[in-house]
Formats: sequence, C-alpha cells, structure tokens
Amino acid sequence: MRIRLTRRAIGVVLGALLSGVSVQACAQNPDLLKLIQRAAHTLNYAGVFAYQQGGLIESSLIVHQFDGKDEKERIELLNGAPREYIRLNQEVLSLIPENKTVMRERQRTDRFPALLLANEQALDANYSVRTLSQVLRVAGRPCELVDVVAKDAHRYSYRLCVDTQTQLLLKAQTVNHHGVVIEQVAFTQVSIGQDISPSMLEPSWPTEGWSQVDVPQKDVDLKAQGWRVVPPPGYEVSAQVLREFSENRQVQQMVLSDGLATISIFIEPYSNERSEYKPQGAAQMGSVNIYGLKVANFWLTVLGEVPAATLEQLAQSIQYVSAADSKK
Repeated sequence: MRIRLTRRAIGVVLGALLSGVSVQACAQNPDLLKLIQRAAHTLNYAGVFAYQQGGLIESSLIVHQFDGKDEKERIELLNGAPREYIRLNQEVLSLIPENKTVMRERQRTDRFPALLLANEQALDANYSVRTLSQVLRVAGRPCELVDVVAKDAHRYSYRLCVDTQTQLLLKAQTVNHHGVVIEQVAFTQVSIGQDISPSMLEPSWPTEGWSQVDVPQKDVDLKAQGWRVVPPPGYEVSAQVLREFSENRQVQQMVLSDGLATISIFIEPYSNERSEYKPQGAAQMGSVNIYGLKVANFWLTVLGEVPAATLEQLAQSIQYVSAADSKK
C-alpha cells in the first residue's frame, strides 16, 4: 500500500481561506505531528479508508493492533485484484492469491494513518504546523483541522484532520502551491480503541502450500560506488539499500526525506533486452512525480511526492563516476 501521505509553499492566508476560518484562529502546535504518529502506532483501530487521486478512488480495509510491544496490522484492498498485506512491526507479507505467492520484505511504517519519517529538527526547518479553530467530522468522528505549510517551493503542503479524542489521523490532503488538493486519503468508517480479535488479523485465504518469496535487502554506500547525488534543499539521505528480486535482478535504492516528503532513486544495470524502462523523462500520478533516465550503463527511476521541478532538477543532476574515471 503506498498511501502517500506531501507539500509546497502556500501562505497562512490561503490556508485560512481554504478552511473557511480566519487567520487569527491559527496557532502554532509543533508537537501535534508527533502525537499523530504515536497514535497511528500505539492505538487499536479498524475501519475502511479511501484514497483519491484525480478520478481514481480506491478503498482499503485496515485492522491495527498494538499489544504494548508489537504492532500487528492487516490491510485488504477492496478494489481491483485481490491483495492483502499482513504486517508485524516492519516485516510485511504481501499476499497474491492468483499466483498463490507470499512475498516477505521490510517496509517503512509511515503509511496512513502514520505520517512522519525524520527528526523534529527537519520538520521545523521545512514546515510550519498550524492548528485551526475549526472542528469538522470525518467518518462520523469530530476532528481538528491542521495545516502543515511548506516553507519553500521544494515540497507540497498538507491539510490534516485529526481525531479530537485520540489524535489519530482521519484525513490527509496534499495541496500544491496553487492551493489545489491533488491527492487525499480519509477514513470512511473507523472504530478506535476496541479489542482486536486474532481472527481479524488473519489472512482471508489459507496460505499453506503457497510459494514463499523473500525480498532481501542490505545496506549499501552509493557514494563509494561512484554515485554523486546532491539532495534538494531540506532533504537528507535516510536510507541506501540493495534489493534482490527474482531472475537475478538487483535494484539499489536511495531514499531522501525532509521529514514528511520522500524521494526514491532506483538504480539498476541497463539492459537492451528489457522494454519496461518507463517513463523516459517526466510523468505524474497525483502527487507523485516520476522521472526516468539513463546514466552511464544504468537506468534510473526517480520518484517522489514532490513538485515536478524539484524532482526533474534532482534527476538531471545525478552523476556517476566510475572507478577508472576517478583515477584520471
């Protein structure tokens, strides 16, 4: 599940106009994002959330449990091909029933209704958090409106609605620099704080006898390999890993983050036999911009929930210096 929970500069006045409240109602609340993150990981909840991107709307069922030590979660896609994701902390099992396959890998835990990736200092440097004195309702629950406003043009802004009782994130909108919502995700039904029975976390299909596929990953140093990447202002390298797939395919990934937004750079050896190197150049899906290009004998796919100009500038600036060239 890739709910991207994104940004760019809009002013306080524009944010107030969008919400229908006065500028005087805005107040700084720097700790609220941490409370939202904590609620997503430590509460029991179950419900259905919908993700909207342009004319596309997809729904998922989610069940989340925290027993004081471990997080357990099941997500079932309710549209398209049947899929389920069973998570224990950072380990995720992806269930693909048509192939009777279970894929096991480690994934990030910033997915909706979680939010944060980086430290508090990065958030303060890149965003302003303002709580607005307006209470709305989402999935039948009162929620507080919060603007997360980008401080420059290298990121989008967010409009959040946070449960007034538990601080669980109920709705998140991605807003571009024109003040237009370009992507949103929200609960349509949710219960919070109830006991979660073990059966609610079990797969819908009996997986005994299914193929088990591990997607191993290990840390790498892309700079030592000759890659020169200068992150956009406010972004820092948060991960560098090598992922191994079937058919001896290896993909290296660098993740950049500003605390909320992420950019991933995927690097793999270029092969003339493969035809899936797309897109060549720029493409966009909702808040996610994508840029594909060939560098030396490698194919790079750069994608992130950031403005197109930021992503393209980053992609075009990436350089590769081979060991032989570095000695010249």
